[in-house]
Amino acid sequence: MGLKSSLHNLKEKYKGTKMAPAFNAIHTFLYLPNETTHGGTHIKVADDLKRTMNIVIMAMVPCLIFGMFNAGYQHFLALGEIGRAEGFLDATFWNWNNLVIGLQKVLPLVVVSYGVGLAIEFLFAVIKKHEVEEGYLVTGMLVPLIVPIDTPLWMLAVAVAFGVVIGKEVFGGTGMNILNPALTIRAFLFFAYPTWMSGDKVWVHGAVARDKAIAAGENLDAISGETVLGALAQGKEVAYSAWDMFYGIIPGSVGETSALLILLGGLFLIFTKIGSWRIMLSSVLGALAMGLIFNAVVSSGWITESSKFYALMNTEFWHHLLIGGFAFGTVFMATDPVTASQTNKGKWIYGFLIGFISILIRVFNPAYPEGVMLAILLMNVFAPTIDHYVVQGNVKRRMKRLKVKTA
Repeated sequence: MGLKSSLHNLKEKYKGTKMAPAFNAIHTFLYLPNETTHGGTHIKVADDLKRTMNIVIMAMVPCLIFGMFNAGYQHFLALGEIGRAEGFLDATFWNWNNLVIGLQKVLPLVVVSYGVGLAIEFLFAVIKKHEVEEGYLVTGMLVPLIVPIDTPLWMLAVAVAFGVVIGKEVFGGTGMNILNPALTIRAFLFFAYPTWMSGDKVWVHGAVARDKAIAAGENLDAISGETVLGALAQGKEVAYSAWDMFYGIIPGSVGETSALLILLGGLFLIFTKIGSWRIMLSSVLGALAMGLIFNAVVSSGWITESSKFYALMNTEFWHHLLIGGFAFGTVFMATDPVTASQTNKGKWIYGFLIGFISILIRVFNPAYPEGVMLAILLMNVFAPTIDHYVVQGNVKRRMKRLKVKTA
């Protein structure tokens, strides 16, 4: 009662002041609001924005934990201190030392993402005198999962500030943005610091790596290795099996490697009716269609092995679903209810084009062999147009039926 009484006194103190939105946000995070609605005109439902955001976060937590283990595993594997894990349940992967290394690098990314993003949210709430919205809860978790693990914290802070302000707040805040905020942050990093986003290296913990480098007479902070897409873009063979790629024991961004956990997260979002199964399924179909086209082009002999596009075009069409950030983007970002198409037919078109364009960019842009980010942002822009023509098409069909009945 002492804490509740103190919070009540503070609430009365800040009530009507500029700091009221900031205090209310902290207060409602700890306790449910005591204001209740009365009368029959209100529709009461079990879900709200905060619960929706929490469900999405719950779906991403397994990817986050797995990413921490994978970071440590890739570190020790690159240094030659462990052998390659033989399967998903191998103790070589699920090792406490791997988790410790992962925690040291991933948690700071999470802290910076939430710290900077929420600080800006609080600032805009105070300036605009409105309640702090929960929309950034998901964005703050998405960002650490889609950036390279070696991204400098200052660089991430700058990108988060840009993404929240330019990608969200200038449009009016949560529910008003036309671009996915997390992908806006990723795009800023890509264009402002392209060498960190190229996908041709993966972080390995600096302390041990530096000791080995000093012993070799070099002054290096880390040892780097290529991601699967980075290797394919350079025409190199990939030593990972399809099962490795499905389970996620491969180099890559923190949360994007495990197609298995992403699939489970997607099923959870579909079951809770948070994510659109139409967008997910159509994105997969679009990617498979583009992959089949490239495989057919290679089989016809139009592209030779000397071509710089050969390795990615010759990749098994269904392998494109397992590598890079395609699966993660399809499940957690393409389905963003604010920036995606709203009509059912529009969702099929929207998702199919995301998958189709993702693989197209992946193959023909060797400087950046990951197209899902650009594809989703592009379709975010066209989503209202798609919905417009879908609605207009429905209107025209109804008008035709009306004319037939009245004739």
